[in-house]
Amino acid sequence: MVKTGNEQAAVRSAPVVFAAGAAVGVLGGMIGLGGAEFRLPLLIGVFGFAALSAVILNKAMSLIVVLTALPARLATVTAAELGSHWAVAVNLLAGSLIGAWAGAAWAIRMRTSTLYKVLAALMALMAAALVATHFTSLGALDLPPVAQAVAGVVAGFGIGVVAAIMGVAGGELLIPTIVLLYGIDIKTAGSLSLLVSLPTMLVAFARYSRDNSFSVLRQNLRFATVMVAGSIVGALLGGLLLGVVPDLVLIPGLAVVLLISAVKIARHD
Repeated sequence: MVKTGNEQAAVRSAPVVFAAGAAVGVLGGMIGLGGAEFRLPLLIGVFGFAALSAVILNKAMSLIVVLTALPARLATVTAAELGSHWAVAVNLLAGSLIGAWAGAAWAIRMRTSTLYKVLAALMALMAAALVATHFTSLGALDLPPVAQAVAGVVAGFGIGVVAAIMGVAGGELLIPTIVLLYGIDIKTAGSLSLLVSLPTMLVAFARYSRDNSFSVLRQNLRFATVMVAGSIVGALLGGLLLGVVPDLVLIPGLAVVLLISAVKIARHD
């Protein structure tokens, strides 16, 4: 794959790339998520990557951010506590691993114009999930064990598809799913979501690596490294700013940003 002029310019603009990554990290840190849903429109709209190239880069960077965040989450929720919920992780992974492979395969086969529209629709979904998670009191659905297991596999599959197509970790969808289906508190759900996200992302990454489009990662390794560094620094800063901006202002504002980005991506040629 030949780099476009925009892609080459993005690689040379290291300070801009770092600043963009930091901005994404701050937003993610302030809401307790990775922020990859905000990175994707930047990759497309600011740095000029085509849809599939942006998704693959976003997936690679999301994977590194999740690996970085995992030890910190394990420090707040013990491994023993997470181990007591191993069945939840297995239940969701039974669907998400298959969904991740399928989602990556579909993204590779989609026409570029179709992928832009799908990404726009999924960003609107993320905006809705963001608002619902923060402003809705989530309670367990109290399903019978068999129904709960089936629902977990189905939900995991859907989340795996979405995460693979957008190149995100999927915490925005995993956390409310874990709370609703299994009645686990949101703090523990956040750590469990990382344990589900990591293998799910690795499966999607493996599927993308089999396609020629994966060369965009090798061609833009410096770009990705700089943006990841910015994202990690930004996430640390965002964690320190947690609670500084009231959720009643922050969450609707971020949802609007996602919706505006979705409209712009849907109109992308």
